[in-house]
This record gives sequence, C-alpha cells and structure tokens, in this order.
Amino acid sequence: MAEPTRLPAAPWTRRDDLAALVVALDPAGAGTCRWVGGAVRDTLLGQPVKDIDMATQSLPEQTLAALKAAGIKAVPTGIAHGTVTAVLAGGPVEITTLRRDVETDGRHATVAFATDWQEDAARRDFTINALYADPRTLAVSDWFGGLDDLRSRTVRFIGDAEQRIREDYLRILRYFRFQARFGGYPADAPAEAACAALAAGMKGLSRERIAAELLNLLGLPDPAPTVRRMAELGILAQVLPEADASALAPLITTERAQSVAPDALRRFAALLPAEPPLVEQVAARLRLSTAQRKHLAAVAQRSGSDADARALAYHIGRDEAVDRLLILGQSIAPLQDWSIPRLPLKGGQIVARGISAGPEVARILRAVESRWVAEGFPDDARVAQLLDETLAE
Repeated sequence: MAEPTRLPAAPWTRRDDLAALVVALDPAGAGTCRWVGGAVRDTLLGQPVKDIDMATQSLPEQTLAALKAAGIKAVPTGIAHGTVTAVLAGGPVEITTLRRDVETDGRHATVAFATDWQEDAARRDFTINALYADPRTLAVSDWFGGLDDLRSRTVRFIGDAEQRIREDYLRILRYFRFQARFGGYPADAPAEAACAALAAGMKGLSRERIAAELLNLLGLPDPAPTVRRMAELGILAQVLPEADASALAPLITTERAQSVAPDALRRFAALLPAEPPLVEQVAARLRLSTAQRKHLAAVAQRSGSDADARALAYHIGRDEAVDRLLILGQSIAPLQDWSIPRLPLKGGQIVARGISAGPEVARILRAVESRWVAEGFPDDARVAQLLDETLAE
C-alpha cells in the first residue's frame, strides 16, 4: 500500500494552540477531527496560510462543550449550519460538523449533520478544496482526485459540474476566481461549459455576493486572462455588462512596471467606462459602500489632461490620483515620498489686506490657489507674492 501524502511542515502545523485544540476536541486520538480546505490546499502548494478550518464528526453542542471544558473561548458563529469558532492566541479557527445537503435552491442549502468524511467532502465545490488532513499525522485524505488536480493546476468541480452550480450559482464566479489563482490552461472543459450554460442563474444572487466575489477575483496578482475568458464565455456580461475585459491587462502591466501592488477597486474601475454617471449606477447596483462609490466616481473622471500628477492628487486625493494615472498608463513617480501640502493662506489674511469678507475673498483665495498649484506648490514667500499680484490685478 502506497504511503499517504502528508502535509509538509509549515509554521501553522506546529502551533501549540492548535495542538491544544486538537486535544480538546479529540482527546482519545480517535480521528474525529481534521484540518480541511484552504489551509490544506495552500500548505500543499507551499503558499502562506491565512485561515484555518477544521471539520469534525462531533455535533456543534459537543464542540462547544469540549472547548468550554478545555478553557478555550468559543463563539457559535454559525451554529445552525454546524460552525463554531474557537478563539485562539494565533488566530480563530472555524470548526464545522460534517454535513450533507438535503435541499438547495441555487442560493442557499439546507443541510443535515453527518459523520461520514467522504459524504462531507462530496458536498464541497472543487476537488482541490476537498482535501482533509489528520491533525496528528498530517496524512491527507483525498476522495476526488484533488491532489492530482493540484499537481496539474486543474480547477474541477466535484461530480457533475452543472449540478454543483445549480446548488449555488455563486460557484460560477468562485470557479473563475480559483481558476485565476490556481488554474492552468487549458482549463477544465466541463467546468467552463457548465458555467457558460448556467450563467443566467447568477441573476438570482444577491448583488453584495456578486460584488464581493468580483473584487476577490480582481485582487489576485493577474486576473486578466481569466476575466478575458469570462467575457468570451458570456459570464462577465451577466454580472457586469458594462465591463471592457481588454482594459485589465494594460493596467496590470503598468502596475508591475511601477512596482504597484494589486488593488481590486482600481481594476474594477479600469473595467468600466470613464463615465461617472454610469459608474455610479453600477456601484449602486452592486451595493458598494459609499466610500467605494465616491472613489470609483472620481477615478471615472480620468482624461488625457491628467498629466500633472501632483496637481491631480491635490484636487482629488492621492489614492484617486494614483488609480487614474495608472489606468491611463502614466507615471506615479511624482507622488512617491510626497505629501499633499496645504495652501499657506487663509481668508483672514486677505481680509487684513482690506478686502471685505464675502465672495470676493473666496474668489481671491481660489485664484491664488490655482496659481500656487500651477507653479508646483512654492513656499510661503512665493504665496505672499502671488497674493500681492492677484490683489494688484
């Protein structure tokens, strides 16, 4: 019999608080709990692990009782669906009772608790997410070829792709996010075909879920090939019909050339036309936050006249200016190690020169400010000269 695949040594696998958690949940070493999902997948790929999830054969109430007995803080974050969060020194761990789907409607699933590991694995979306690891031996359990798919960089649905999508249409967008992060080309043909055939089903999803998934995709290192493929298959048009997929690759090239980190909202802005009213409509439709809407509207005002980086940043804000310049393919070097200055002139100083308080003061202040910005933000002495010149005029 072949030796089972084991997780390679990783910092999280040696954490004392996780070892104590395992003892609390499975003191007899009966194998009633296992690490599952992203932590297992990413460790096998040699990538950093962010979130740690555990699956258990114990019912949620039993999990809560075991954690309490061990003095580990527990939060019933999703107890109706079998999830309890253990609050540990090294970070929280979600512990979920094994489940099986009873009924699905394309958005939500009704589940029943189970004790069979393979049954729990079968309800997960992709083979690479259905890998479990024994917390003591680190031996990996794989019922659906996830290990082979990791090696070949294949993102593949478990079982029938169309059936899995009908259980939750958000899996279409999740598929493309995982394809952008882990997949190679050519992509899994049955997966792509199922996503294309059932794309219209995404219209029943909440807009917040769609927006979150899109932004998660766009925040990856290089989602451009995947977004282009989504457009070719008619997927992108279902959730973002205003998007121009071809605009993403040039932006990512510019980001890399200037050593700028990926930013999901910047890339979202690049996909949309430079039309503020339209962009505001899209942002409202997807239930984006007020701050996100304002940012997108400001970036949408980009034009070929955005050549003066510092003046642009002064008027609209540093982050908005950076995004506009990058989308236009321009340099942001003038903004590096530079802080936006404040005009060293107040209305009271103008009144002190004999100008009556009111609209005329505001007009003079704006005139001085305009010349100050145009001259590259000179010092206080020059501002005083600009005020003299403006008053003389």
